[in-house]
Amino acid sequence: MNRTALCLLLNLGLIFCFTAIATAEPARVLFIAGDPSHGYGAHEHYAGCRLLAQTLKDSGLEVSVDVVRGWPREAKLLEEADSIVIYCDGGERHLALAHVEKVGKLIDRGVGFVCIHYAVEVPQGEPGKLFLKWLGGYFEPYWSVNPHWTAHFDKLPEHEITRGVGPFEANDEWYFHMRFQPEMKGVTPILSDVPPASTMARRDGPHSGNPAVRKAVAAGEPQHVAWAYDRPDGGRSFGFTGGHYHWNWGREPYRRLVANAILWTAKVEVPEHGAGAPPLGVAVLEENQDEEPGEGFDAEAIRSKFKLRGEN
Repeated sequence: MNRTALCLLLNLGLIFCFTAIATAEPARVLFIAGDPSHGYGAHEHYAGCRLLAQTLKDSGLEVSVDVVRGWPREAKLLEEADSIVIYCDGGERHLALAHVEKVGKLIDRGVGFVCIHYAVEVPQGEPGKLFLKWLGGYFEPYWSVNPHWTAHFDKLPEHEITRGVGPFEANDEWYFHMRFQPEMKGVTPILSDVPPASTMARRDGPHSGNPAVRKAVAAGEPQHVAWAYDRPDGGRSFGFTGGHYHWNWGREPYRRLVANAILWTAKVEVPEHGAGAPPLGVAVLEENQDEEPGEGFDAEAIRSKFKLRGEN
């Protein structure tokens, strides 16, 4: 082969490579938000999804997002998703329970799977078995509990999800004593803390307490409230038990960690300093909420309680 022909082939190869890069489709993330639930400022599924979606949009990465209320009517949204994020009420009302066959096919295809707050809870039995397979762990009634407490995340593991996230604390309804894969196979704890004794003040019940969790808390066993799951099918999942208080999304480490996790599940490389998540103020957090504030709503009290630093 002469020099001219070789140069021509090299140039064609470079053109092909640059064209392939230029036409590469961005990763697609689908947010599925549940119905109104707990009143103003809590379980704001749609508003929370919108904030996380905007965080991904502002990341400067090759990511496309869609946010829908309720289960998607357009099959195309699910079929094209690289990761789906579900933020809704759980238990018997979990949105995915009426669509387990479809979700199962997505999981088998390696699509990322993220569940936020109440969406990590499903009933025991077959739903629980499915969530162990899909999410790596779940809230199991009469085993897991849902107290409100301030968790201190003083030491985070080295992981793409924790990039740009330093130690922080947050008051939330952090679920714990989750039911995980046997021997934590494939599961990486991301946020962990030892709950205070006050979390066991309630009587035993499906969400409030049981002998096993009381023993674990008394023994000072760390409890995992957010986790990553490398699935056997090659897909990635993330469970996050926070998300009760909508105001926490205004805090940089809180929102950045979840945004990082969503990117990770979509197999988008998380930047060294994590997703951009500037602090948000009360005014921005009030946007898109399903409920209306009551007469006694005090924005300044919210700013102080949740340590919000955003000016907007």
